[in-house]
Amino acid sequence: MAALPKSPLRDSAFEVDKLTNEIFSILENKFLFGYDSPNFAAPKTHQPGKLAAGKVRILSIDGGGATDGVLAAKSLVHLEASLRLRSGDPNARIADFFDVAAGSGSGGILAALLFTRRKDAGEGGPPTIAAEEALRFLARCRKASRGRRMFRRRWPGGGAEKKLLRRAFADELTMRDTVKPVLIPCYDLESRAPFVFSRADALEMDGYDFKLRDVCAATVAERPMELRSVDGRTRIVGVDGRVAMNNPTAAAITHVLNNKQEFPFCNGLEDLLVLSLGNGGSDFEDPGRSGLARITEDGASAMVDQAVSMAFGESGKHNYVRIQANGFAGARQGLAKHKKKTRDILESAEEMLAQKHVDSVLFQGKKMGERTNIDRLELFSGEILKEEERRKTSILPTVVLKRSSPHSTRTSSATSLSVSSSV
Repeated sequence: MAALPKSPLRDSAFEVDKLTNEIFSILENKFLFGYDSPNFAAPKTHQPGKLAAGKVRILSIDGGGATDGVLAAKSLVHLEASLRLRSGDPNARIADFFDVAAGSGSGGILAALLFTRRKDAGEGGPPTIAAEEALRFLARCRKASRGRRMFRRRWPGGGAEKKLLRRAFADELTMRDTVKPVLIPCYDLESRAPFVFSRADALEMDGYDFKLRDVCAATVAERPMELRSVDGRTRIVGVDGRVAMNNPTAAAITHVLNNKQEFPFCNGLEDLLVLSLGNGGSDFEDPGRSGLARITEDGASAMVDQAVSMAFGESGKHNYVRIQANGFAGARQGLAKHKKKTRDILESAEEMLAQKHVDSVLFQGKKMGERTNIDRLELFSGEILKEEERRKTSILPTVVLKRSSPHSTRTSSATSLSVSSSV
């Protein structure tokens, strides 16, 4: 075999034997020169004696929707409960079982809450908050807005919601302080293009590091708000992340497949486990958003789901799960009638999770499935735990997280999330 060009994989500090060296060479070949087969979506065949690097677990959360993030949060409450039961760990957290989180709008706030170190995390205790705590935070934000759509026309400039974010995210807390890679988009009016706040970029330089409270404000802002990076060099005039990418699933997948530093052996969709959470579509009773904006928002989310589902092909039955409400007209009427009552939103979210799921089928559009959304969450928790168990015996790293560079002038060891006191 001809000598391979030098690559970052050869600089790894892992102690490897002859067999592992061969595995590295094969993986390098695929990384440098591409797949041998165009059928990249087909699942791998694991032969006896062969080692695999495993699957990267991605969580993607839509923005807004008729439930203001509550449907996604309720989905994660059910998933976390299943993971605790199956793993036997009563303190298990969503952040323990996902490698990447992406969220837009209220979904971005939810991702930030779940993947940031908590203030009261003692030694040996859960480092992040539980999904139930994040759900209560979203419910409190909704209550503070007195029945309006979450943060609608209230950013920037005070308000009860902004105070809640200030309590939740300390002033020193930035994108660097998330425990796993996190992606949160907004639309930048300065460059007239989407801007994605990223932990990976923040760790590279202060010019891409932003305060988490500002990031969360930007991804839900319906009026332009200015924010600057921690070093003051990068200026963003951000508005609603839903305008940029209401469904950030494709952005999360692209990030993983092109981030060889943190995901060195992830070469295709067969190396991913993806959970994409919707929020029941837009609330068509909301007078603050035009009909065209709502249709665009829902249509963009559905198109991303369709494209991702088609890309996964047959492997998508196990590797890609989309949770979204269907037949939502009756629920919308109920939300319009009682939209000031958070209790009704929570009950409606439970009803949506009990619905039969709808799949995107190649050349057949949408098709009603046999299982409910809760059933699919339960099955997906099993896939996540299989990957968790596999990693305990694997010599190949599925994820190699970036850390703050030694020459960085700031430290994030003392910054943390404080949600309990504000929910």
